[in-house]
Amino acid sequence: MPPTPILVSWSSGKDSAWALHVLRQEPETWEVRGIFTTVTPAFGRVSVHGTPRWTLDLQARHLGLPLYEIEIPYPCTNDAYEDATRAFLDRASALPAGLAASHLAFGDLFLEDVRAYREDLLAGTGFTPVFPIWGSDTAHLAATMIDSGMRAIVNAVNPALAPPEAAGRWFDHELLAELPSGVDPLGENGEFHTCVVDGPMFSSPVPAVPGRIVTRPVATDASADEEVAGPVCVYADLVRV
Repeated sequence: MPPTPILVSWSSGKDSAWALHVLRQEPETWEVRGIFTTVTPAFGRVSVHGTPRWTLDLQARHLGLPLYEIEIPYPCTNDAYEDATRAFLDRASALPAGLAASHLAFGDLFLEDVRAYREDLLAGTGFTPVFPIWGSDTAHLAATMIDSGMRAIVNAVNPALAPPEAAGRWFDHELLAELPSGVDPLGENGEFHTCVVDGPMFSSPVPAVPGRIVTRPVATDASADEEVAGPVCVYADLVRV
């Protein structure tokens, strides 16, 4: 029986990267055919994470996979997000046989409401959701990721949930040891986000390093200079090397 074709939700961060890696370790079961990502065109960045599009494009190239972008406005209502997702699903349903997939993978770990939302959104669409790393112990998984050679930059931090000075640091054992108790080692509760630039899922490293640190509203342009008010994240912009 041929492997099942699958597309992977790609946030640009460690959890989605590891989910993809896990699937590729089972070539007799899964054939990863591409990645899909939500982007905010107004800022040219991956939504929420703030990863610039040039980095995203390089990630896809070093993964050797087609990249499908789901463009959403800013600000984005839930209705707008769901409309954009359904439009992507329509596009994915119309892909040629060699690119098409029947399943979609997500890197969620333990948030039951998020998983239920994805399952409800895909119900009746013809796509089956898959959660390759669901239920993993996050402390153990974080250490496993680092020991595998994965290199990721902490590029977004919610300062209400995690130390803002974590922005711009490498996701490594030293960082894990310094995280306060109550902060999930993988940031699963929204404490922080990452951008992966190397690891066993890539053919070669993505040439990006941490750049300047900025405080901006969530999902806005991390390279902007204007002052902001209200809920914010601390972002580490990325620099190509």
